[in-house]
Amino acid sequence: MTVKLGLKENWKQFTILVIVNAFVGAMVGLERTIFPKFAELEFGISSKTAILSFIVAFGISKAITNYFTGKLANKYGRKNLLIIGWIIALPIPFILLNATSWNWVVFANVLLGINQGLTWSSTVVMKIDLVGEKDRGLAMGINEFAGYFAVGIVAFLTGIIAQEYGIKPFPFYLGIGISIIGLLTSILFVKDTRKFVNIEQQESKNETLNNVFIETTFKDKTLSSITQAGLVNNLNDGMIWGILPILLFALNYDTKNIGIIAAIYPTVWGIGQLFTGEMADIYSKKAMLFWGMLLQGFAIILLPFLTKFYQLAIISAILGFGTALVYPTFLSAIANATSPNQRAESIGVFRLWRDLGYAIGAILSGIIADIYGIESAIISIGILTVISSIVIKLRMKEV
Repeated sequence: MTVKLGLKENWKQFTILVIVNAFVGAMVGLERTIFPKFAELEFGISSKTAILSFIVAFGISKAITNYFTGKLANKYGRKNLLIIGWIIALPIPFILLNATSWNWVVFANVLLGINQGLTWSSTVVMKIDLVGEKDRGLAMGINEFAGYFAVGIVAFLTGIIAQEYGIKPFPFYLGIGISIIGLLTSILFVKDTRKFVNIEQQESKNETLNNVFIETTFKDKTLSSITQAGLVNNLNDGMIWGILPILLFALNYDTKNIGIIAAIYPTVWGIGQLFTGEMADIYSKKAMLFWGMLLQGFAIILLPFLTKFYQLAIISAILGFGTALVYPTFLSAIANATSPNQRAESIGVFRLWRDLGYAIGAILSGIIADIYGIESAIISIGILTVISSIVIKLRMKEV
């Protein structure tokens, strides 16, 4: 069989990977709305830092797994790593349902981080392998749309279910179904994509990096600028994930309305990427990253000052659009700036730092919130995000 790069040429396998990534995102959506209330009702935990410990556990384990998924993808195969990721997901809902202490919840989120690192990284790299350079931004837009739209939908559903039936057990039943379907789909329908990499490598003009980790993290102006922005993007997402529901509870919003506001951000983020991904193939990647980070920063800074429902809904949508501008562009730009044989590892390094942002954001915003208040935590993270956009403007070269 002749191997051809391209989205149209490989649309069947690409579609299967999109469906798989929707299930990957849905696993995270389970926790977006209900976890602060879950912590308080089930375990009596009200400290912001303690509640955010589950995001720290998730962020660190996902970040480290991202790195090793990228490093091991060529050796062990993308599909094998994807299947292992889904196997690790199976016990998570059962642990959350039967947790007798907060430590079990933290452990479940370590497993969730490993699951996300293996599954999301594998589907990202496999789609990039399939489509070639021409459609790479569009491919990443569709991939991230599927994942984050699913995050938003499941966040909304769990909010409604929790409002009607309580925090336990029904929201977690969703997780059982999601993990089983994700595993079976990956085993039965996904095909490995390493042969596509070999084809592209023959045509690549990108120079080989001497040290992928050092270049992607520090030395290469383009790669390291993208990496710092990825870290700050997820740093603010970690804050939104943990602090926003706490802020909304303090403003006396009920679980259903918190679910709506919490869902708007990842839903706009998800749907927006259907358009911004293709934009990254046409327009300046540097400009998209700059404006996306700047929009996020200003939206976050406004959160404590505009607290009516419709205002928060609009801010959530702006934040989602800003994130949509950068998220597929990050991956497309990293892929374009590295040789095909080093691409999986470079993306793994980027995703290591990007998802460490979850942990750094949760710790930082939790400490600031406990000492100075929630409003100070939110404004501080917003300012950091604006600074990140300036780094992109001044340091990154055009891809």
